[in-house]
Amino acid sequence: MTRIRLIPGVLTAGAALWAGLVLPAPAQAAVPASRAVSYTNPLVNQRADAQIYKHTDGYYYFTATAPEYDRIILRRATTIQGLSTAPETVIWTKHATGAMANHIWAPEIHFIDGKWYVYFAAGSSDDIWKIRMYVLESSGANPLTGGWTEKGQISTPMDSFALDATTFVVGGTRYLSWAQKDPAIATNSNVYIAKMSNPWTISGTPTRLTVPTYSWETAGYKVNEGPALIQRGGKVFLSYSASATDSNYCLGLLSASASGNLLDAASWTKSATPVFTSNTATGQFGPGHNQFTTSEDGKSDILVYHDRNYKDITGDPLDDPNRRTRVQKLYWNADGTPNFGIPVADGATPKRLSSYNYPDHFIRHSGFRAKLEPNVTNLADSQFRTVTGLSGSGSGTVSLESANFPGYYLHSKNGEVWVEKSDGTTAFKDSASFYQRPGLADSAGVSYESYSTAGQYLRHFDFLLQVQPATTTLSKGDATFCQQ
Repeated sequence: MTRIRLIPGVLTAGAALWAGLVLPAPAQAAVPASRAVSYTNPLVNQRADAQIYKHTDGYYYFTATAPEYDRIILRRATTIQGLSTAPETVIWTKHATGAMANHIWAPEIHFIDGKWYVYFAAGSSDDIWKIRMYVLESSGANPLTGGWTEKGQISTPMDSFALDATTFVVGGTRYLSWAQKDPAIATNSNVYIAKMSNPWTISGTPTRLTVPTYSWETAGYKVNEGPALIQRGGKVFLSYSASATDSNYCLGLLSASASGNLLDAASWTKSATPVFTSNTATGQFGPGHNQFTTSEDGKSDILVYHDRNYKDITGDPLDDPNRRTRVQKLYWNADGTPNFGIPVADGATPKRLSSYNYPDHFIRHSGFRAKLEPNVTNLADSQFRTVTGLSGSGSGTVSLESANFPGYYLHSKNGEVWVEKSDGTTAFKDSASFYQRPGLADSAGVSYESYSTAGQYLRHFDFLLQVQPATTTLSKGDATFCQQ
């Protein structure tokens, strides 16, 4: 008997037969444009406020705040993971006295009009909290070996606490965005934007884009800082960090049309809830001060940020040196907005598995039942980490561990697939172990053959995951997935 698939929003199989209709065939797809990327976290220990800049010379350039707050460092490597072990070069050290003598914070490197520029914040020897923004310039082809010239302070209309400068181009216009305290209002810092007349000078009147008002922006301190911009589909998104730099630290998001007036605060919409927060299950606390880069193949956006792997801090969080640089793939919702997901557990980053037959559908868990669904905005429900098979390292198998429930795995239970916590038994370990094979319908994809029931595969049937034989063309497609 020919199987007719039940498709949400379409006539049931029985109704279709009665009406003499033929349901549409699955939309079989080649490998997606944005393939899975895999990194291992943490990328760099004891480095906060990190930025990774992908340059046209084939290198990624890394800079970050060192916990001693006394220098600016650079690394470079041809891969993002390679930055983890790349040699580190000190390109500039703090002054002995006067300005730029304390609190060397949040450097960013950019290549503008044929020269390198580093933006950073620094305090004074007379007042360590007299934080202002400064710029370095280098004409060298390699910024790790080229000489650097101090271009001085970035002047703003308010002579007040200012930091976290970042620069970007939208619609052919270069902007600077930064965080600054307005002495006239009772906040620690707000986010501003202005046009630039050159890489170290703003022009015109700055616009204040956001003030911390929500409870998640005012925990410990009233902070909006660390702006970072990403563009996609005619829209611009400006993430920023909020609250104190402990476990309350998190990310908010502003969005605007790329064709709008970015100097008009009314052009921007602010998220009412944070988009990236601490996660007890994965052991990640205080994720923030992010930036964006792109994967080695240029097809995936990568989120760069710092956090800690513990919640409780003794004393001032700024005195705690253990913020670590981390990276993970940034995904995009069907409506064109970025989906940050959760700060994933340390170790290998997770992936998503889309269906070969239904490329906009992903394996996800809901009520711990594994199924196939589109538009999974609770991103972590559809992310799984590929780990050594629970059946044992000698079996050559893999297991698929839930991103938001570490220790929970896809496993077969009476032929149905659930996401459940390992109970340590041999039966569970075997049911959660699979041989990763080339895709049955497309060798560029993957298929997962059950370790405990040879010849049966992880597949979907009416959008629920099962472990079943895959012998027909349709079932082979159902048992083929693309890693994203």
